[in-house]
Amino acid sequence: MTTGTTRRESCGECRGIELTETVEDYLKAVFTLTSHGEAASTSGIAARLAVAPPTVSAMLHRLCDGGLVERAGWGRVLLTGHGEDHARAVVRRHRLLETFLHRVLGVPWDELHEDAEVLEHHLSDRLEDLIDAALGFPERDPHGDPIPRASSHEEHGETPLAASEPGDEFLVQRVYDTDSAALRHLADLGIGPGVRLSVERRPSETGPMWVRVGERRSVLSCAVVNLIHGRVGSGAVGA
Repeated sequence: MTTGTTRRESCGECRGIELTETVEDYLKAVFTLTSHGEAASTSGIAARLAVAPPTVSAMLHRLCDGGLVERAGWGRVLLTGHGEDHARAVVRRHRLLETFLHRVLGVPWDELHEDAEVLEHHLSDRLEDLIDAALGFPERDPHGDPIPRASSHEEHGETPLAASEPGDEFLVQRVYDTDSAALRHLADLGIGPGVRLSVERRPSETGPMWVRVGERRSVLSCAVVNLIHGRVGSGAVGA
């Protein structure tokens, strides 16, 4: 996690809390966890940001006082509407930067996340807009994550690969970037957004998933399968 320097001044609705790098990291962590269907709990945020749970508890108290998150049961929070606006802005900068680093500088997709984590806090609004325009206003980043727009944003409309059945055709649209080793493995297998898979065997408690890409059969562990999302069905073949 990054240090606590201020990137932008607090706005009137933030009740005086400064939008430091640390605050932005926490808002993005809550956004990411909830968009993945997970609870934004103290332990979940602590694991994602590699900090101690008491540190998370103290920060969540500040974010609640600042009107950026609200309590949603014991040890869990949700973003307020205003908090989500700020979180979405950070996510937008992060995903634009990943796209720029990959397309323009050729950074491999398993190395993008860490560099974008640092740069996202220091990108001015003007430079953000220039990068967006230079890239042709991309809709998704190299991992298939949708890049938020000011007008509207749908964070997750894909189906997990784990929900597919043997015989299904599956169009990969998105791969979560939480595991660099898994991304390298998938790159070696030729699996990423835009690739079509034929599902041969579902994963189970005792075995992995088997898929086919063209003439190549590949085995995917449950952990890797859970990173992959897209579209299931015969319509995926010609998508």
